[in-house]
Amino acid sequence: MRLAREAGILLHPTSLPGIYGIGELGSQADTFIDFLAESGIRLWQILPLGPTGYGNSPYQTLSAFAGNPFLISIEYLIRDRLLPEQVLQQLPDFPAKRVDYGRLIPFKTRLLQQAFHNFQQGSFPELKAEFEEFCHHYQYWLDDYALYRAIKDQQGGGAWTDWPAELVRREPHALQARRSELAQQIEAIRFEQFLFYRQWRAIRRRAAERNIKIIGDIPIFLAHDSADVWAHQDYFYLDENGQPLVVAGVPPDYFSETGQRWGNPLYRWDVMAAQHYSWWIQRFRAIFDLVDIVRIDHFRGFEAYWEVPAEEETAIHGRWVKGPGAHFFEVLQQEIGNLPIIAEDLGVITEEVIALRDQFEFPGMRVLQFAFADGEDARFFLPHNYPRNCVVYTGTHDNDTCVGWFQGNDLNSSTRTQEEIEAERARAKKYMNTDGREIHWDFIRLAFGSVANTAIVPLQDVLGLGSEARMNLPGRPDGNWEWRFRTEALTREIRHRLRELVELFERDGKMMQD
Repeated sequence: MRLAREAGILLHPTSLPGIYGIGELGSQADTFIDFLAESGIRLWQILPLGPTGYGNSPYQTLSAFAGNPFLISIEYLIRDRLLPEQVLQQLPDFPAKRVDYGRLIPFKTRLLQQAFHNFQQGSFPELKAEFEEFCHHYQYWLDDYALYRAIKDQQGGGAWTDWPAELVRREPHALQARRSELAQQIEAIRFEQFLFYRQWRAIRRRAAERNIKIIGDIPIFLAHDSADVWAHQDYFYLDENGQPLVVAGVPPDYFSETGQRWGNPLYRWDVMAAQHYSWWIQRFRAIFDLVDIVRIDHFRGFEAYWEVPAEEETAIHGRWVKGPGAHFFEVLQQEIGNLPIIAEDLGVITEEVIALRDQFEFPGMRVLQFAFADGEDARFFLPHNYPRNCVVYTGTHDNDTCVGWFQGNDLNSSTRTQEEIEAERARAKKYMNTDGREIHWDFIRLAFGSVANTAIVPLQDVLGLGSEARMNLPGRPDGNWEWRFRTEALTREIRHRLRELVELFERDGKMMQD
């Protein structure tokens, strides 16, 4: 699918401002949508919305279908009478510029439990009818997820492979016993998901009213400790105890000399193909129910993926293994129809990956921060070499901010040397004809002015922030996914400058270029 000529901003909902410790699906999301519309921005890109586990990464979620309950708006629960206004007096003094997950999780868990209790005890006939309809419609994933989460909580948060053997093996009598024993907890988890979906759909309606499309994100791989792997063990290369035999990763690259050992279990594509990729079809239908366009993280894994023996500590000793290829997307297209997909095609990209991407006209990605390195590979990211059917980013959630990159603060977060950093800075200044005093606006102007049909800018770059605002540093064990901004940062001047560039470079969605 070829996208219209538009501009977007990358911001995960956790980064929205507010007093509740984390960005929420409430009025601050509505305010951000208004900011986008007033700036002429037509796209809002987010990261995966699923419930996160250890490390809080949205790319290692506990479910491929469920939403993150910590995004549920406390403000709107009060509005809907599910919580009393008195909870505002119990708010901890959360930091404004980062998510303190250690304090947030127990606080918000308690409020969600209180909301469920009030729902059960109160008179909410319309809401209860909506809830029943939700549970029926999403039963295909909701029942397994709710049971998984209830057992996980009962087991002290341990991974499903550490549960009693009869639960690991999903023996019917054992599952039924836990369904009865944990019925109340299971219902509470279903209710959390109902609240999440209800609030997110209101945001999507609000975005559509302001002519904003939402770009979602679907990671190709799943966390090993997830409801989906536990419920569909035959889809993965696991041993008799549920442990992975091989895991996902990438070979040595820009970010790491030893590669990245992600640890996700790998799919048995032959089993999935024999079932007409039914699980994947459900997964894509579910995400297109929430967003307008989908970015597939690690798209190249559908052509070939880096397989690492589970016992290896790094990703160095892996091998490339063929994925399902074009047949997968042909089936997906037959079942779903039009596929508004962005292919994350970064890393080791072969002619076969390019052919797969282009066969379905999926736009690929270009990252400006990669454009100024020395060597042939950098030419791929220089704007004068772009095709129209691609998406240009100043940086992604895995990059430093443009200001941080330009200042060379990522010396210890990539394989760049100090000499390479200085050379890249000089090339960037020469290419953009700038002194670098407003390097973030130079990058934004370069992205917006390129021939790429779609230009996406992380909000950190719009705000001109440094490395302190970085969202993720690959390989760092903690401190990621915490950044938040303050409402007053979205100034009238920023709105004006964005709209000026949108109009100057005709990124208003009215043009569709070949």
